[in-house]
Amino acid sequence: MFEVVHACPGRTRFRVPALADPSLDRRYVVAYLEALPGVSRARVNRHARSLVVEHSGPSQAGPAQDSLSQEDLEDAIRAALSGQVPRRLSDRRDAAPPDPLPLLGGALATVLSLALPRPLAVALTAVHIAPTLAAGVRGAFTRGLSVEVLDATAVGLAAASGSLTTANLTQMLLSLAEYVESSTRRASDDLLRHLMRPDMGEATVESADGRLHTVPVSQLAEGARVVVGPGETVPVDGRAVDGLATVNQATVTGESLPIPREPGDPVLAGSVVVEGRLVVAAEKVGPATTTARIARFLEEAIENDQGRLSKAAQLADKRVTITLVLGLLVYALTRDLKRLESIFLVDFSCATKLGTSVAIKSAMSRAAADGALVKGGLALEALAEADTVVFDKTGTLTHNALEVIEISCLGPYCLDEESLLALVASVAEHSRHPVSKAVVELARKRRLAHLDHEEVAFFVGHGLATTVDGRDIRIGSRHYLEEHEGIDFSASEERLAELSSQGGSLLFIGSGGVPHGVIVLKDRMRAEAPQVIEDLRAAGIEHLVMITGDHGPTAEALGRHLGLDAVHTRVAPEDKARILADLKAEGRRVAFVGDGVNDAPALMEADIGITLPRGADIARATADVVLTADRLDAIPAIRTLAQRTLARIDTNFKLAAGINGLVMLGAALGRLPPAPAALLHNGTTVGVLLSALAIGRRSTDR
Repeated sequence: MFEVVHACPGRTRFRVPALADPSLDRRYVVAYLEALPGVSRARVNRHARSLVVEHSGPSQAGPAQDSLSQEDLEDAIRAALSGQVPRRLSDRRDAAPPDPLPLLGGALATVLSLALPRPLAVALTAVHIAPTLAAGVRGAFTRGLSVEVLDATAVGLAAASGSLTTANLTQMLLSLAEYVESSTRRASDDLLRHLMRPDMGEATVESADGRLHTVPVSQLAEGARVVVGPGETVPVDGRAVDGLATVNQATVTGESLPIPREPGDPVLAGSVVVEGRLVVAAEKVGPATTTARIARFLEEAIENDQGRLSKAAQLADKRVTITLVLGLLVYALTRDLKRLESIFLVDFSCATKLGTSVAIKSAMSRAAADGALVKGGLALEALAEADTVVFDKTGTLTHNALEVIEISCLGPYCLDEESLLALVASVAEHSRHPVSKAVVELARKRRLAHLDHEEVAFFVGHGLATTVDGRDIRIGSRHYLEEHEGIDFSASEERLAELSSQGGSLLFIGSGGVPHGVIVLKDRMRAEAPQVIEDLRAAGIEHLVMITGDHGPTAEALGRHLGLDAVHTRVAPEDKARILADLKAEGRRVAFVGDGVNDAPALMEADIGITLPRGADIARATADVVLTADRLDAIPAIRTLAQRTLARIDTNFKLAAGINGLVMLGAALGRLPPAPAALLHNGTTVGVLLSALAIGRRSTDR
């Protein structure tokens, strides 16, 4: 299937013939590998059939860091190559690529209409403008008097009056707009193909006689006993029937900490086993699992979403009837074809549509420079109109990591803070648990000495045990130390209550029946979060909310610290979308900021979805705005930019409408022949375009 071409510490290059297969989703292979603990980057070269993986290994990762053996890496590549896109999406055909020929043909027709003999120029113009005339006829029957009707009338009247160059030039500009629209649609359809998570390949199943064998995940049935080990993803919803493990459900429920699972506990598809081993009795498989329900929710939302007309199209359509009726009325009264031609040369849609397109592109360019990729004008509109911002907690307002916020020594043989930290870090460096990583990281920053100890015993879901200098050291949950090791912390209840009120997790340490202390850890809040909240309020956001699958005290403490208006805890993925729907039902315009698979339904439900660059693929595909830096600072900036852009579009439209209205009045009164009318109209359009371009040159700083 593949071979190792070159390997050195931290980097391995493979030759993978399967990469040349056009049906292989190479982006999925990269995403699958980069999601593995220990893999920092994966790169694919289809033409060279090469795969380069940058990873940690025993040679360059400390014992407390994630490491990846060569065998693990090769197994992961096999799994990635065997992944299949779910049938409904794999059957979805790509949108046809945008065709540049009408645009190129328009430019050629405009030039040739000046050079060809009159009969040939007329024939060429007729062929060139025929699609727009047909679209206008269809629009008249389906939407009534719309911009399409005005477009068809403008080019048709110019051609009928003999102004072939004008007709061809107008048609070329319309082709340009259609090309841009087609490109956007193509990009959107390409994103849809990657919304669903691929199947997980194969699963290990335990048969009735205790033997293990592998089967495709698609063939798993209810009642199957699925065996899941460290680093593996649970492929079914079910209940643990054997084994002990800590399971990371962050991508499914949003809980920031791995949770212990033992026989009798529920286990969700999409969860990852961090430590230990579980045998899960499958209760829901395939399309009935949690991750499949989330995917189905998204697909239904995509299929049911009818969208809405952009503000520019709405404003232009309102004036179409006025233009057409006025032109026909003037012609009926005067029988003056020149007046009619002058009126129709002064349409409102040109400045509105082109000016709006340029303004939006300028704003998108400015937003990219300020750290955000905005997926189109509708996203800018929604962002400008939002009055409520809802944040996910884990990975959004906080980093997806813990930090030590306090070390408290307890008991009669109390150690000093650094001695207690050095003791715990020396033992915890052998664990992959996030709590252990945070403790070890702090000890390394403080350059604390390592303490020699005997072999460490791991009690999944409880804690660690070892011997240091003849003392039996126990580290873990209060339940483990008190119920299993007889170390009583009740004498420090008041102090423990004070520590718990900070909203963090407590790590207990003791030995020989005596408590030594407690280490308090909590999600590491993003340093910029308080300022972002303040800036959003200054930018007109009225309601700030946090939603999380995490437990109450931790989330509520963060919400109080940031001054949020509401905090929702223990929220399931489907319920996140329901909460947003309730806010919208109250008349609020809602922006949602999240980065996980579990956030995707909420990103779809929100009026505007925002995600971070390292968010899950499904979150990036679903969101309307993707931040380019792993910081939240850009959100207030692009909110202000969006407001300024819409205000500029509205102002430009009113100015263009006013000036063109005066020009049209002059044309109706016979004071402006076609040439001056066209000059004034086009001059107004140029002014609108220059004003729109200025948006991209302005800083979003207030």
